[in-house]
Formats: sequence, structure tokens, C-alpha cells
Amino acid sequence: LRCSCRPGGGSVQAGGSLRLSCAASGLTFHESAIGWFRQVPGKEREGVSCIHLKDGSTWYSNSVKGRFTISSDNAKSTVYLQLNSLNVEDSAIYSCAAASGPYRCATGYGMEFWGKGTLVTVSS
Repeated sequence: LRCSCRPGGGSVQAGGSLRLSCAASGLTFHESAIGWFRQVPGKEREGVSCIHLKDGSTWYSNSVKGRFTISSDNAKSTVYLQLNSLNVEDSAIYSCAAASGPYRCATGYGMEFWGKGTLVTVSS
């Protein structure tokens, strides 16, 4: 199993939007869970959002609920994270990961395959 995650981060002003994408390969996409996580240097990794592709169930951290949306395109084996109403506190390195078994989105426990992170910078 492999997860090639290619998010597209960048810099944006507060209130702006970005979309990250994670293309998964080498795994049974529709039976996996894909999650987005972020980390600020010196702080613990935070689970942002996850989607269980078998049933479409989603989870969001309280800090992003209502602003971020996770979605999937099964035909492209790709999961997207739409980031809206960004604020400075959303600045972090964002990474995607995949799990084929039990996992905990809040911490990333159980995520087996991690993609490279991408930096999202939100300026005031």
C-alpha cells in the first residue's frame, strides 16, 4: 500500500481559500480512510479532517468545522480538502495520510501511509 499525497499549499490572506488534494495510489481506495493533518513546528500534530471512503463518513476537528470541507473523487482516487475562511491560526504544514484499518483522526493513530507535507501560510 502506498499513499502519494500531493497537496497544493501556498500563501493566502486571512479570509481566503485554498484547496488541497491527495491522490492515493497502490491501495484499495474505496476501502480506505484518508485524513488531513497539520502541524506547526514545536507543536503536536493535529487531525484536521478524515473521510472514510467506504461509507463517506467524515470527521472534522472543532477548529475547522464549518470552514473546511473534505470530499473524494473515487474515479480519480483523490481526496480534497477545501479550506475556506482561513485565519492566521490555520497556518501549518498540512499532510495527508491513508489508513486501511482502524484509526483515530484526531491524532493520526492508525494512519499507515503519509504523504509529504505542504506549507499553508495565512497572513493577516
